[in-house]
Amino acid sequence: MKHSTPIQPPRRLTLTVGPEYAGQKVDVLLRRVLGLSGTVIRRAKWLPGGITLDGTAVYTSQPVRQGQVLSVLVGDTERRSGILSAPGELKLVYEDEDLVIVDKAPGMLVHPRYGHTDDTVGNFLLYHYDTEGLAADFHPVHRLDKGTSGLMAVAKHAHAQEVLKAALHTPDFRRLYLAVCEGTPSPAQGVVDAPIALLPGSAVKRGVLPGGPAARTSYEVLRTCAGRALLRLELFTGRTHQIRVHMAHLGHPLTGDFLYGTEDTALIQRPALHAAFLSLRHPVTREVLTFSSPLPEDIRRLIG
Repeated sequence: MKHSTPIQPPRRLTLTVGPEYAGQKVDVLLRRVLGLSGTVIRRAKWLPGGITLDGTAVYTSQPVRQGQVLSVLVGDTERRSGILSAPGELKLVYEDEDLVIVDKAPGMLVHPRYGHTDDTVGNFLLYHYDTEGLAADFHPVHRLDKGTSGLMAVAKHAHAQEVLKAALHTPDFRRLYLAVCEGTPSPAQGVVDAPIALLPGSAVKRGVLPGGPAARTSYEVLRTCAGRALLRLELFTGRTHQIRVHMAHLGHPLTGDFLYGTEDTALIQRPALHAAFLSLRHPVTREVLTFSSPLPEDIRRLIG
């Protein structure tokens, strides 16, 4: 049943003041201990009960005493994204108070756009929040192309989104992909270090262009079959279409890539790319979480 109003209160972070923090100002604890940004703190200041000490609203300049409980509201009190809540099938492999890990199906957009206002990850996730009585809005940490399947992280509030985005392309946030390309790259493993930018005259297609933003991708051939190779890839940067552009640049476009290679719907109806592994440090608990997603059948068929 869909709830018209949230039944779970927005996310709060709390801190019991230990002796090492006694005498410090609230603002110092919010920033240095709870790790909140100035933007998140300013937003909390304007919310009723946004920042409290033992349940009473306080100024951030107030010093604290040992044993007091500092609490700050970081969850959404309203949805500002403008995204519609709409029912749809969405595979969630993990969920807690701060984030969700989605195993996205191929052919699904992450963000709504013209012609797709109610059938994206954003729409379906907000509907899930509604059915659970959550006030959370849509806070994606990274994105996957429409044709790409696999794992992606979505924060439940702006603080978690900020922390996770800051960790992208560091050891605290790793993403590994599996893909099938045409032919076999030589050498069998390496790093493509080539800048990527939008091609002149195109609104969509990217290419390797001198002077473009830096882009680095590592690849490794895992096996070969029928003139194709199964690859494991890792991104060190996050440019649009990065894996697809870099593999085409090597002369080995992904199988089924209509934009950078050759479309062949008899083989596969999308570029053969899957986000198979995700490892991240939790934005609040700092615990390392790891997730994996098996290779989908349409890609598996390509390599026997």
